[in-house]
Amino acid sequence: MPDMTKSQSGGTAVDTAADAGPLQAAADAVLAPGDVSQGKPRSLWGDAWYELRHRPLFWVSAVLLVLLLAIAAFPGLFTSADPRNGDLTNHFLTKPELTHFFQADWFGYDGQGRSIYARVIYGTRASIMVGVGVTAVVTLVGGLLGMAAGYFGGWIDSVVSRIVDIFFGLPFLLGSMVVLNAFTERKVYVVIAALAFLGWTTIARVMRSSVITAKQADYVTAARALGAGTGRILFRHVLPNALAPTIVVATIALGAYISAEATLSFLGLGLADPTISWGIDISDAKDAIRDNPHVMLFPAGMLSLTVFAFITLGDAVRDALDPKLR
Repeated sequence: MPDMTKSQSGGTAVDTAADAGPLQAAADAVLAPGDVSQGKPRSLWGDAWYELRHRPLFWVSAVLLVLLLAIAAFPGLFTSADPRNGDLTNHFLTKPELTHFFQADWFGYDGQGRSIYARVIYGTRASIMVGVGVTAVVTLVGGLLGMAAGYFGGWIDSVVSRIVDIFFGLPFLLGSMVVLNAFTERKVYVVIAALAFLGWTTIARVMRSSVITAKQADYVTAARALGAGTGRILFRHVLPNALAPTIVVATIALGAYISAEATLSFLGLGLADPTISWGIDISDAKDAIRDNPHVMLFPAGMLSLTVFAFITLGDAVRDALDPKLR
């Protein structure tokens, strides 16, 4: 038998390793002091954050989104002009000039003499609110229904799956137009409800598939064998391991919802005055695009930049969470 007295009385690390056996000595030789693998292993989210930090597109999209959120929350910090104040003496007269960078008219004026720059700044709030609001609702509703269908199966899965199939048969934009046409006053919360009413199905399907895969894992079987309740298994073991694909889909879909709101507003079935929206401004500028293209250029450019930021962020998160894409 190996003599354990020396290791217990403060022997050297080499003596301790030799006393513990050849396997322990080999392990100590591989895991040198200070090796990161000696510490606590990273979780899925830890690995994802490690990957994201080394992706330039993630930082580009993150900086853009922080700036957009700041504009949406505090538009008064970026312009002092009133976006609803129209002066017909400025009717398309002032063109965009870089020399007016810190003034209200450096984007020029629209057909009603309103500052395009101020309207672009204040229009950020409505678009961000619609995108975030719809994403939150569809993730909550679709996630809960998909989790229930995937975990319990049976008649619950059959009912939820058939409802999802019915909603998938409805064209998203056409269905949203029909729903919104029933309302005479279309404010932000009405548009959120209409888009969420038809948009939860994708999240439900993704969550259902993820839960079906996660519930077959050994750790779920072990938790069930140890007497863990359904709620504990669902929210402590299944949900954290099934959430990653849902987050990716929701992040990418957020940009699509912002685009859908602008499309509906352009068609006159989304947000309406006095709400300030990029879609409304693009619609108002369509008749002047030939002689004054800047009137449409700036709100359309801001819309494209916002959608690009969210879709790029979703792509970066997807690549970071999928080990096969690393």
